[in-house]
Amino acid sequence: MEGKAKSMADYVEGKRPVIEAMRTDVPIKKILMADNAKREPMIEDILRKARQRSIPVINVPRDELDEKSARGSHQGVMAETKPFPYAGVGDIVDAALKYADEHEGRALVIVCDHITDAGNLGALIRSAESVGASGLIIPNKRSARVEASTYKSSAGAVAHLPIAQASNIASTLDRLKKDGFWACAATEHSKNELWDVNLKGKIALVVGNEHEGVSRLVLEHCDMAGRLPMMGQVSSLNVAQAATACMYEWLRQNW
Repeated sequence: MEGKAKSMADYVEGKRPVIEAMRTDVPIKKILMADNAKREPMIEDILRKARQRSIPVINVPRDELDEKSARGSHQGVMAETKPFPYAGVGDIVDAALKYADEHEGRALVIVCDHITDAGNLGALIRSAESVGASGLIIPNKRSARVEASTYKSSAGAVAHLPIAQASNIASTLDRLKKDGFWACAATEHSKNELWDVNLKGKIALVVGNEHEGVSRLVLEHCDMAGRLPMMGQVSSLNVAQAATACMYEWLRQNW
């Protein structure tokens, strides 16, 4: 079942992380500041940036911050982020089909099979937006979600690419295939190098978990698979690097 559910709010802890969150346009609901926080330069910078962005600053007892803190590193300041507004899977499918109509039949949707690191997710979003992907789909459980670190690693691209959560990745691939997409898994276990895989047209590119790759069940719902050739001593790239190379191969074939 797809939906437009919003993630739970996250907290950004610490003076410098809060300043960085505002600098990178993380949507912040409010800033909580200990009522005994000293007005030193970084605190003054936070207050100034908050005023510029019309972000309310609420003074609270330090004990309240201690209770909310996940790491005990709040330094007297925490920012509560706004829930991220996920798109629906149908929204992404519709956008991709429209894009294909306007761009000679080509469209790209990125499907993440349980990526767990929010920083990797942000890097994937950045690459997907840069190649003109129509959207990115992630599972709604046991997966990284859009949070403050995702905004930072995406370099702001998260604000320009529709992102949806799906309850079942295999079923989502079947839906995409019914709408004319070919599902291609990026996996080092494929016998085919990616350059030899036909990525022309409407493609759902599936990238897997950082440690286990694309799951067996999801692979069974893919039409094809490809791997990146490795010429050096390191056995593999991280998921964000590998996915970026695959996205640009799609772009090259459809240029």
